[in-house]
Amino acid sequence: MEDPPAPPPPPEPEAAAPPPPSRLLRLRCAVQHYEWGRRGAASLVARLAGQGQEDPDDPARPYAELWMGTHPSGPSTLLHDGALLSDWLARNPDALGPAVAARWRGGLPFLFKVLSVAKALSIQAHPDKKLAEALHALRPSTYKDDNHKPEMAIAITEFRALCGFAAVEELKDVLRTVPEVEGLVGHEDAGKLMSLKEYDGGNEVKSILQSAFAKLMTASKDKVSEAIAKLINRLNTESKIRTLTDKEQLVLLLERQYQDDVGVLAALFFNYVKLSPGEALYIAANEPHAYLSGECIECMATSDNVVRAGLTPKYIDVQTLCSMLTYKPGFPEIFRGVPVQPHVRRYTPPFNEFEVDCCLVPPGEPVVISPVPGPSIFLVMAGEGEIQLDSMSDGEKVMEGDVFFIPAYTEVKLSACGPEFMQLYRTGVNSRFFS
Repeated sequence: MEDPPAPPPPPEPEAAAPPPPSRLLRLRCAVQHYEWGRRGAASLVARLAGQGQEDPDDPARPYAELWMGTHPSGPSTLLHDGALLSDWLARNPDALGPAVAARWRGGLPFLFKVLSVAKALSIQAHPDKKLAEALHALRPSTYKDDNHKPEMAIAITEFRALCGFAAVEELKDVLRTVPEVEGLVGHEDAGKLMSLKEYDGGNEVKSILQSAFAKLMTASKDKVSEAIAKLINRLNTESKIRTLTDKEQLVLLLERQYQDDVGVLAALFFNYVKLSPGEALYIAANEPHAYLSGECIECMATSDNVVRAGLTPKYIDVQTLCSMLTYKPGFPEIFRGVPVQPHVRRYTPPFNEFEVDCCLVPPGEPVVISPVPGPSIFLVMAGEGEIQLDSMSDGEKVMEGDVFFIPAYTEVKLSACGPEFMQLYRTGVNSRFFS
């Protein structure tokens, strides 16, 4: 007689919720003073960082980015003792939740930012994971980590950007009406681009667009300078007899910011995107983009890998950029977030590493954020109020510029003080990851 089958193994016990910290983990966050940032108190970054962290009153100093997270180029520290958040997480791994700790080796998978943009950032793209690993191994001093960097920008003010290649018909119009660009691309590549049809396959479009764009980006400095000078002179003359298009006005602006830079011409190849407050843009790996002006919330995978090719005094890597891009023409989708509960709107990108909630807490009506199985970082964008964690008998006062870390499985109760709304942004691991 055969032995009876072995009983099935018992189900895995659910992970115990880690005890929340005995106090709110307030963070001191790094500020990046890149040259393109808004200056002094005109910068939202400066105003947010002014809570005992930076002096925002220097009118000459640019305040470009506020970094909230554990990236070594700008790590957050605990406000009460100066310890690195990354070190605290190493000592308290339960704060990440078991799924996040296992998947991302004990670190935060997201980097949360605020950007204050006064002039155009570089024309750039972020490598996918495989390329990031190769670039980091080859040039670690330039490409400082081996992670990919998909990202999302949520407009706080009107926010302008270049993103992705324009549709084929718009690109044809550029070649027809901007002889200075057509001359650098060359008649052969321009002719191939002009002959494309709407029904042509993606690989054919990619091949032709890649060749034309590479010709423009690798043209000699003398030819680029000559072409820009001709284009600027022509536009200044024509502006006296007609209204210039938005793209033409953008070219004039970029030339004032970055003289003789090929990025002035390359901008004509990309979509010119204007986001209203609350609108968002997702940027996947290997997609060309450049932020132009305005202020935004930005979230991304924990990486600082950027391949640049124009509109910057920094290191450029034209060959890598031209080889890595997806070359998918068409206008990007604009997102407005989805309500997930009263007073909370969620932006859920197609990337596992992060999502962002915008919480608008009305006076006299507390908002409860239910526990989630991963870590969160909160930023108070405007107003003041009180936050209460589920293990705390009393809440703590918070105000504009306060940033705090919330462990996994922690309920958060938010209350506004006074007659004004309190606005917060929360980032955490994408909810889809847990499902």
